Amino acid sequence: MLKIGQFSKLSLTTIKTLRYYEKEGLLIPSHIDFDNGYRYYETSQLIEFNKILSFRQLGLSIDDIKNILAGANLYEYLERRQRTLEKDINLAEAQLTRIKLLKDKESQKMKYEVAIKDIPEYIVYYKEGVLDKFPDVGSFVLRAGEQVSKLNPNLKCTEPGYCFMEYLDDEFVTTNIKARYSEAVESFGESDEFIKFKKLPAVTVISVYHKGSYDNFRDTYSFIMKWMEEHGYEMNDHIRESYIDGIWNKENENDWLTEIQVPIKK
Repeated sequence: MLKIGQFSKLSLTTIKTLRYYEKEGLLIPSHIDFDNGYRYYETSQLIEFNKILSFRQLGLSIDDIKNILAGANLYEYLERRQRTLEKDINLAEAQLTRIKLLKDKESQKMKYEVAIKDIPEYIVYYKEGVLDKFPDVGSFVLRAGEQVSKLNPNLKCTEPGYCFMEYLDDEFVTTNIKARYSEAVESFGESDEFIKFKKLPAVTVISVYHKGSYDNFRDTYSFIMKWMEEHGYEMNDHIRESYIDGIWNKENENDWLTEIQVPIKK
């Protein structure tokens, strides 16, 4: 027979746990020396202990294990435990989903800084056209600049500069995209079939800066629209993509900087 300390070492459990199992009637020592109180276990009781341990690791209660060891239907207890675990898993998954959404929301707050700006009245030259695809924005902008410079060599842009692109389709499209590029200038100039001039009235906008490729505008737009909805703002004109750094002065598209401006109702 094994003294309780020896049994404790072989079973890799504490004497306190063994005494608790004895108290609960789960694992009774095979012999107790009533003169000194020493507990002794048979080596075969290591198997009994492992069975109890396996049930505990399944999450079964002490009372459940008592009943099972007394002859209750093990399958019924396992079925009940499985249903409890599945319910807990569903609850945990729902909680994880909410946590992830909140984390995403917080990360978006850190990624985007929202400001409300008053854009003053401007004289602008503008060019409208159709883009085959969104990556053609850069070449469209450069071409507009070349055309207005050729037509009006002495025309000066405002300081600081202000230019932006608007997309004129009533729905999201990925090809044959109607677009208008505008740039603020100090005075009206000569127009032709491509380059036109007009005065833009002052407008209040929701402003968010977008860093990097134009391909990732979708995330920024989604954030802005959700932010406006949450704060009760309504859009009242085409969104403006105001280009600060781009293909014309930054080789790496990760360094491109665009201000997304959404005109709103006051």
